Amino acid sequence: MLYDWLSNIHFAKPWFFALFAGLPVLIYFYLRPPVRLQGTFLVSGVKAFGHGRSWKTMLRHILFVLRMLSISCIIIALARPQTGSEQQLTSGEGIDIVFCLDISGSMLAQDFTPSRMEAAKQVASEFIDRRPTDRMGLVIFAGESFTMCPLTTDHAMLKSQLFNVQSGLLEDGTAIGSGLATGVERLRSSVSKSKVIILLTDGEDNGGRLDPNTAKEIAKSYGVRVYTVGVGTEGFAPVPVQTSSGVIMQREKVSIDEKLLTQIANETGGKYFRATDNESLDAIYKEIDKLEKSKYQVTTFTHYTEKFFPFVLAAVMFLVLEWILRFTLFRKFP
Repeated sequence: MLYDWLSNIHFAKPWFFALFAGLPVLIYFYLRPPVRLQGTFLVSGVKAFGHGRSWKTMLRHILFVLRMLSISCIIIALARPQTGSEQQLTSGEGIDIVFCLDISGSMLAQDFTPSRMEAAKQVASEFIDRRPTDRMGLVIFAGESFTMCPLTTDHAMLKSQLFNVQSGLLEDGTAIGSGLATGVERLRSSVSKSKVIILLTDGEDNGGRLDPNTAKEIAKSYGVRVYTVGVGTEGFAPVPVQTSSGVIMQREKVSIDEKLLTQIANETGGKYFRATDNESLDAIYKEIDKLEKSKYQVTTFTHYTEKFFPFVLAAVMFLVLEWILRFTLFRKFP
């Protein structure tokens, strides 16, 4: 307990500790033998004086010790011991970002560890942690689209919704146009100077109510910048498939419409990326993080609590105790 207190203590005026240098001087003058003329007389022996020491004689220095303790407490109090607690205030101009995540069955492919979907969720979570002042939302799409989380600064809730995403929540398919349009709808009323969509998919558009090119034009009209990410290795990838005899691994060809994704990104002011493994996916999100910098600052406030009063109280108690003993038990007059 004492160690914790000492490790958190701070002295506002530590130069007062220099006064401790005067204590050895006081001790020296107290212990130095007095210089005075003394008379002498002869005695036959000193044996009788050996039993003359009383408890008062043995404790005669206690008054000086109390005085030194009092002075020490006063010096510590003058140094103003304090404990401090820090508070951080984060302020600035953030960016509105919507994740559009493909959750079709092919996102269960295990060319990423442990799967494309789980890798995408983990990297997106780390991206969220790096951007404390941004408002973010989450849209999922397969054969249709759905808003899992509207724009929010509650990143804990957003990450909870992100990790709850599973394949099979929506009708299977890859409706890129519907996913992009839903993301734009979430940003349509935003007043942020920078509105961004990160659209991640591993396939080709094959359905939905809205053509991807139409969704792209809507994004352009609202000033939404779209970063597209194609996920999947080159060639074939193992995909778990449910059959009557259970789940089996089946190799399926990786088909990503890179031309469409590049066109969407370029025409909206974003950029297209291709991720072939966990490391490249992580690098892509870090690059997007650098491209879309939000302006914010962290101001730290430290509140100090004065702790000198116990030392002042102790100094007074030592002085009072010394005064009481000096005029009672150790008095030098009848």
